[in-house]
Amino acid sequence: MKPKDFKRWRKTLGLSQKAAAEALGLKRRVVQYYEKGERDGKDVGIPKAVRLACYALTEGVSDYHGPRESERPAEPGPRPLTNGAAHKEHDDAPAELSGLRPEEANGKKPSKIKKEKSKDKSREKGKTKDRGGKGESAAAREEH
Repeated sequence: MKPKDFKRWRKTLGLSQKAAAEALGLKRRVVQYYEKGERDGKDVGIPKAVRLACYALTEGVSDYHGPRESERPAEPGPRPLTNGAAHKEHDDAPAELSGLRPEEANGKKPSKIKKEKSKDKSREKGKTKDRGGKGESAAAREEH
């Protein structure tokens, strides 16, 4: 929609700039920019949302509150896949796509061995996190 088309639309509906602005949810000055096609020497395009709103007003639609109850589907159907692929069972999906860690995807429970090993290492060094957390050894704490 060109600026002259926008102005012609407004005049065809018999709207003042102020009334057009109110109907479109804009400020009057923005309507003036759209009709002029520029603001401060820079081109101003009419956004698609405004163009669609102009069409709706031309067709007699002044507001939209969503589809009527009779227009809504009774139950939503299956969601289409965005890539057009056929539905597959989750067992075939790689672990990184299923949101599971590899060991969980294979039906195995994750092990706690790594956590236990790290606790053993800190005990061997004599460091504990619950006693100040500064990394002092048990022997050093006893000297204080």
